[in-house]
Amino acid sequence: MSAEKTKAIPKAEQIYWLLRQAIVHLEMAPGAVISEKDLCAEFGVSRTPVREALQKLADEGLVDIFPHSGTYVSRISFTVAEEGFIIRRALEIESVRKAVANVTDADVARLKVLIGDMQAILDSNQLDHYLDCDDAFHSAIAGISGYPRIWKFITLAKVHLDRMRQLSAPVPGHLAVVTEQHDTIVRALANRNADQAELAMRIHLDTSFAVMARMYEDQGALFDRKDAP
Repeated sequence: MSAEKTKAIPKAEQIYWLLRQAIVHLEMAPGAVISEKDLCAEFGVSRTPVREALQKLADEGLVDIFPHSGTYVSRISFTVAEEGFIIRRALEIESVRKAVANVTDADVARLKVLIGDMQAILDSNQLDHYLDCDDAFHSAIAGISGYPRIWKFITLAKVHLDRMRQLSAPVPGHLAVVTEQHDTIVRALANRNADQAELAMRIHLDTSFAVMARMYEDQGALFDRKDAP
């Protein structure tokens, strides 16, 4: 991004996206205290843009603001995460079926490159980068479908789900299976078979969520215990 474009983005928006990324990537742990004073010092701004950013995060359910008490990174809501999964699955199934009608050999080659990138990440054990590559893969399918805004809606819906994805990433063998499932999706697209593509996408998303759902038991302290599954 150029300096001119960066300067054009309001400070509150910049802070919002940086904090959002840190929360989704679990760099800011669920339940952690957020200090407005520290954020003002870190970003070199007054309290106004910090408060605007935090309020926007609160509207997404990523931050809990308690007047006269404190501000905290929200714990993960399993219910909201599951809702995001249901929305994501419905939209991605439509997306991959539409993609079958539009996919070109160049598109298939591009998706295979992304799968190669995922495998390289697994081989180097740099799992922090895997989910960004995973998102790029699914976003690319939405682009091929001809409805790229589908991925924007999915991104908004899956924010709590993304934190569960981060938790599940280190599960032994999980991301290797995910990579194989991505390859199955691409082969269905290359064959221009909508039914195979839908089935491959459905299996991929369902099995991934099953692994994520186990995080509720394994990492219970990070979840909002008031909304048990």
